[in-house]
Order: sequence, then structure tokens, then C-alpha cells
Amino acid sequence: MNEKQTVAFSGTKEQEAQLIEVINRYKGTDGALIPVLHEAQEIYGYLPIEVQTIIAKNLEVTMAEIYGVVTFYTQFTTQPKGQYKIGVCLGTACYVKGSGDLLDKLKEKLGIAEGECTADGKFSIDATRCIGACGLAPVITINDDVYGKLTVDEIDGILAKYN
Repeated sequence: MNEKQTVAFSGTKEQEAQLIEVINRYKGTDGALIPVLHEAQEIYGYLPIEVQTIIAKNLEVTMAEIYGVVTFYTQFTTQPKGQYKIGVCLGTACYVKGSGDLLDKLKEKLGIAEGECTADGKFSIDATRCIGACGLAPVITINDDVYGKLTVDEIDGILAKYN
């Protein structure tokens, strides 16, 4: 079993100041936690424990409440995402045409699991649900680029475009 790769938290004082500003804007408002989490994720790119702690302290909510929300909603992530975010569609059409094999090849090639980021911060991989490109199955996305009708043999060439 592979050891999970982690990237050290590297938040800046400027990011923290932005976050405090966001918290102050919502503080005392019913339902403030979710919009604060959304804006915090925009600032940092993800919601590591360090960011959750700042939110808990300044919004006066428990870490348990924050963790519950962050882990319940799929739009939140506690893991950093890469400069190049790879999404592998595992919707039915893509899956039956081999997207599972594409995912396995990407994980092998990059040395990371789903939801992880390479140590250099360049790539991250996530399995996605149907992206509505069934006619191009199997499909992967890298940021806003869409690659369809793929075979495992094309993965190396596609990744090379981003190196």
C-alpha cells in the first residue's frame, strides 16, 4: 500500500488577512459557515486543518462542526489540488469504454492516488461523475481542456503537454 503523499501547508500572512476579512464580513450572520468555507477555499485552494482552525477561532464554531461540513459537501477539499487538475470521468459511458484503466494509468504514472496531489504541486487526480461528454467516452479533463476517445497509450503524450 502506498503511503499517502502530502504537501506542507504554505499559507501566507496575506492569505490569512484575506480570510479574516471574509470571516468578519459574515460573522454574526445565520449560515455563515458555508460561504466562509467557500471563500476560504478560493483563497487557499483547499481547506487544510490550519485554515479550519482559523475559521473555528474567529467564527466561534467548533472544529467538529467545520469538519462535518467540509467532509459532507463534495465541493470542499482538505487536500491541495495541483496546478493541473485532472478529472477522470467515471460515468457509465466512460467507465464501460475504459476510463477505469485511464485512471489506473494516471495514478501509476504520477505516483498518487485519487484525491492526491504530486509532491511538486503540479498534478492532482480526481474521479468525476458524468461530465456530459458521453459521445467522447472515455473522457478526462485537465483544467479546462477535454480529452476524449482516449486509450491508455495516449496518457504519456497528454501529460507531456503539461510538463
